[in-house]
Amino acid sequence: MTPLILDPTTTALIVIDLQRGIVARPAAPHSASEVVERCAKLAETFRREKAVVILVHVAFSDDEGDRLKPAADSAPPSGPMPSDWSEIVPEIGPHPGDIVIVKRQWGAFYGTGLELQLRRRGVRTIVFGGIATNFGVESTARDAYERGFEQIFVEDAMSGLTAGAHEFAVTTIFPRIGRVRSTGDVLAAIKAR
Repeated sequence: MTPLILDPTTTALIVIDLQRGIVARPAAPHSASEVVERCAKLAETFRREKAVVILVHVAFSDDEGDRLKPAADSAPPSGPMPSDWSEIVPEIGPHPGDIVIVKRQWGAFYGTGLELQLRRRGVRTIVFGGIATNFGVESTARDAYERGFEQIFVEDAMSGLTAGAHEFAVTTIFPRIGRVRSTGDVLAAIKAR
């Protein structure tokens, strides 16, 4: 395993979908509360080191006209979401200086200003955490890979809807497009500069 070196001036933490409606659901293999706690530690350290912190959450218009609705065998629940469903959990932020991205689908690049925000700040490396590993995180990571970003996946700062889904992404997909590390590894690397 290659040593992890992170330059805060060219690194961003992207936290995916740590919002009330998603963290309220069961997660595995790490509980949602564990993921929130670890992402909060990462965000606090990144802020202190003057690295970019980006909080991504999914939200829809009141009429849900911007929500994807193709026919699917296992479609998500339909109908209006609770009023606080898309609110970012307070343990994460946002804090002054954080960038907040609202997305309308699993991935955070399509139809948002995410790439523009990263490029204008000179970000070359993205560190990922959030829920769900194999939906929002993986979709965003695949797009980031195609855009040439270096990627670090914080295995214990993300979780799936099932342990198997999380494990598949972490052992099969992520090693092909970046590096998988722990919260401790990333905290040590961002502070070591």
